[in-house]
Amino acid sequence: MHTWQLQEAKSRFSEVVDLTLTEGPQLVTRRGEEAVVILAAEDYRRLVGDAPNLIDHLLNAPRGEALVITRSKEPIRDLDL
Repeated sequence: MHTWQLQEAKSRFSEVVDLTLTEGPQLVTRRGEEAVVILAAEDYRRLVGDAPNLIDHLLNAPRGEALVITRSKEPIRDLDL
């Protein structure tokens, strides 16, 4: 993965995009710290596009046996409040 300083990436953005498409992700730093990674759209979709959301997970969760709960036959105890 090639690393670019932000100013250089801005001035050579076309080249950064071309390298992203041909060689893969490009790392951009700002003030010496890693800031962002530029990904091709196909790579991005592969990473997050097919991920189901929580509702889909819950609706498609495997169904198990019914939960059977039996109450205790002990009387309810008194509480002093």
